[in-house]
Amino acid sequence: MKIRTATEDDIPVMAELLHELFAIEVDFSPDFAVQTKGLLLLLERSDAEIFLAEFDGHVVGMCSIQTHISTAKGCEVGVVEDVVVDLNYRGRGIGAALLRRLEEWSVKRGLARLQLLADRDNNPALGFYRRQGWHSTNLISWMKHL
Repeated sequence: MKIRTATEDDIPVMAELLHELFAIEVDFSPDFAVQTKGLLLLLERSDAEIFLAEFDGHVVGMCSIQTHISTAKGCEVGVVEDVVVDLNYRGRGIGAALLRRLEEWSVKRGLARLQLLADRDNNPALGFYRRQGWHSTNLISWMKHL
């Protein structure tokens, strides 16, 4: 397995992975055109990164991070999104490897905290994050579409 930084050439396979992720999340809808646009925006940012996991030369997982200024911490923190591993490759340590690479990037940038959102009904994901040393907070997420 290899963890690497995504490029524009990877957008089709990343959109496929996001399709798999958003198909199980009730708050989001898979839409290749929309996800492609979002991926392009992320790739253009200097304060964001997308990491991919390759297994036998095939991209089988991804995660992204963007920086955010936290007034609670008085510095930059990381917002993690799009953590997904192809269903056929789960249980092989790929997700853990992606998060380790994301944490290394965050430490090098001096980020003070990482945060993410997870679907409250996705028990496998919640267990995975707990095993990786993440913990839930008392905060809940609110959303307003504009």
